[in-house]
Amino acid sequence: MTISQYEDYFYIYILLLISVPAIILGIKQIKIKYYAFFATIFMVILTIGMENQMLTIGVFLLWEMALIKLYKKVNDKNKKWRFRLFVLLSLLPLVFNKISGFTAFGIIGFVGISYMSFKTVQIIIDIYDGNIDEIKLTDTLYFVLFFPTLSSGPIDRYRKFIDEINAEIPRDVYINDYLLIGIKKMVVGLAYKFFFASLIYIAWLKEIPNDGSIFSLVQYMYCYTLYLFFDFAGYSNMAIGTGYLFGVKVPENFDKPFVSKDMKEFWTRWHISLSRWFGDYIFSRFVLNTLKNKKYRKKKKNVYRVGQMITMTTMGIWHGLTWYYIAYGVYQGIALALTDDYLASKFHKKHAKNKHYQFLQIFVTFHIICFGMLIFSGYLNNYI
Repeated sequence: MTISQYEDYFYIYILLLISVPAIILGIKQIKIKYYAFFATIFMVILTIGMENQMLTIGVFLLWEMALIKLYKKVNDKNKKWRFRLFVLLSLLPLVFNKISGFTAFGIIGFVGISYMSFKTVQIIIDIYDGNIDEIKLTDTLYFVLFFPTLSSGPIDRYRKFIDEINAEIPRDVYINDYLLIGIKKMVVGLAYKFFFASLIYIAWLKEIPNDGSIFSLVQYMYCYTLYLFFDFAGYSNMAIGTGYLFGVKVPENFDKPFVSKDMKEFWTRWHISLSRWFGDYIFSRFVLNTLKNKKYRKKKKNVYRVGQMITMTTMGIWHGLTWYYIAYGVYQGIALALTDDYLASKFHKKHAKNKHYQFLQIFVTFHIICFGMLIFSGYLNNYI
């Protein structure tokens, strides 16, 4: 038997039971990480199961841990080809997972392979950058498997996570900065997912007729956007809250995204941990490496545009190898590139501080967001 994370009340019940010992340890000022590691193994087994997926995740972990330990030994800042090779090798299981759905074998992988792959690639990049001095196998496994964020994030950073799980947390700090905040996050997450998202799905999304009309299309665009936000933000808040209970300040993932005035601001408010990961490890690295070449320095705007297109298209492909995920990535890349031009325009600079203009920005940006979510949903298949 397997259960999906944060998808039903039975999982929440198990989650609450397994969190009680962590809370007791935190209040008693006893390090939580040792109990939390075994709790993570238990919850991973419960989520993934003991059959094919468990074997697959075992092979994945052996492969990734071997790569990380080996790269820590052979890392050489002057040999970029070696760094790139190890990044590609680390991504191989994820690539195989994405293309396996188009083979006769069917999808080969396990719940959470995408987010685990991001974590392992991140470690290799940080080793190359000289940000990691030591790799402890159990701590690294704990980071990769950390059960609250197993299937859909948020994505934490290795050094921050390792520092937190090994820190001594005083009782009053745990109660005020971890326990109370964690409970609040859990309550908000439960309300978002099991009330608002469920209500939108039952009362609206499920009732939209699949009749190919423009009215149904527009309804679905708005409805799916709101449903996705409350469902995903609900999941994220529960994951963050659980992390806090276990002594880890999991990064925020949503910050009122629908009040964004432009698409650049939107990506600082929506799926924050993912957009920062892509920004730090793909966009920034591409731009900095490209601008090292003198002939491109006078074309910074074009470099940024190409970087945005590469980053967002990669994000689309990461979601899946279907036309609408890839189109969603391209759409977001174009939206970001056009946003740069818009923010640099004399018209925007002239009106930027006007409140009525700001409300108009929010209105327009919301509709750009909604159309992107419509592409992402795959609903347009019904109209092609």
